[in-house]
Amino acid sequence: MSAPIKTYGTDFTEAPIAPALLRFSLPLFLASLLQVLYNAVDMVVVGQVLGKEGLSAVSVGGDVANLLTFIAMGFANAAQVLISQLVGAKKREKLGSFIGTAFSFSILCALLLGVVCLFFRTPILRLMNTPEEAFADALGYATVSMIGLVFIYGYNVASAVLRGLGDSKRPFIFIAIASFLNVVLDLLFVLGLGMRAMGAALATVISQGASFVFAAVFVFKNKARFDLSLQAKDFLHIKGEHLSPLLKLGVPMAIKSASIQISKLFVNSYINSYGLAVSGFAGIANKIGSISNLFSNSLNTAGSSMVGQNVGAKKYGRVPKIVLWVALFTFGIASLLSLVLCLFPREVYSIFTKDAEVLAVGLTYLPIAVLIFFGSAARAPMNALINGSGNYRVNFATAILDGVVMRIGLSVLFGLYLGMESMGFWLGDALAGFTPFFIGIVFYLTGSWKKTNKKSEEE
Repeated sequence: MSAPIKTYGTDFTEAPIAPALLRFSLPLFLASLLQVLYNAVDMVVVGQVLGKEGLSAVSVGGDVANLLTFIAMGFANAAQVLISQLVGAKKREKLGSFIGTAFSFSILCALLLGVVCLFFRTPILRLMNTPEEAFADALGYATVSMIGLVFIYGYNVASAVLRGLGDSKRPFIFIAIASFLNVVLDLLFVLGLGMRAMGAALATVISQGASFVFAAVFVFKNKARFDLSLQAKDFLHIKGEHLSPLLKLGVPMAIKSASIQISKLFVNSYINSYGLAVSGFAGIANKIGSISNLFSNSLNTAGSSMVGQNVGAKKYGRVPKIVLWVALFTFGIASLLSLVLCLFPREVYSIFTKDAEVLAVGLTYLPIAVLIFFGSAARAPMNALINGSGNYRVNFATAILDGVVMRIGLSVLFGLYLGMESMGFWLGDALAGFTPFFIGIVFYLTGSWKKTNKKSEEE
């Protein structure tokens, strides 16, 4: 008698909530931390070698690269939620063809977007008010990122599949390999070969490509352990029955991601116009925001999968408890991060640069950083509820209000009309981060999150 096959994945409809949330979110957090760190390595290496011109180039080029991932993030998050709901509803026979459709569609989007943006990369950087001293380096960084977009999209989808199935450990392992590779390649390309900012982007793309290959091969080789009926032909045919719900949920999520990124580009384009020191610190500010987001995003992602499975299984009583535990963890982390940064600001900023002008900008930025930490904490539990329930209408409303109306509106109000300049734009961006919290509270109190699964079953 053969030994039973060890299975992967987690059933979140029965497990105790707080321990399950921590176990699932910890690898997500570590994976996100490694991703932030290896992206920060680009800035550290380039900043120390090339000074504030290099910092500005990586900051602007990184903003453009982040914008281009909006479709990947939107559809990857949608795929994760829909997979979680299929698992919770015990409809595993549909998982293989759904995964193939999600993957093929995302890669097609990456190819099209990458080609279009390559043609318009110079005008895009001009619209960003890229400082002339940093323009050539920023162009090189953005160009390499656009060429490697397919690897970034592929990795996001493969990781979303694993998370939707309840496995957060393997994405962490794959990103750990990529992080080590990125550090080695950064030192080789930037320091050894003198490739400047373009070398940092090349290191990131190659590392993401390695993560993508490892994740895709792992899913396909271990399909039996995930109880997946997954075949090569599933990736060659996009099925309408799967594409329709993916588009319904993915488009609002992609719009949310895109609108936030576009509004951030709008904000940063004004910030870049206030001089090289401010533009250089903008990159550091983005990394500080990324540190905050990696905590909230990991708990949000874990919470979304847990909410998705329980909504799919119609275990609605567990959902409020999941949301509450996400909130408790994120607000505790925000308090700790605020304390550390306020007590040791120079030590934190000096990791990236020793430039006195840039450090001076950073000291005035402290209150903004605290707002960003708590805004990130506040939106995590509500996004877990909204995303996990699969409500595309609320996602779309959140996208427009958060990404366009509030972020751009408040930034212009404080930055231009109230004359606060760069700090005003940063303040508007930070306050807009609380928008999903207020929308989520209304969504929760109305009980609309319970109706999403019933409507999908009727359809």
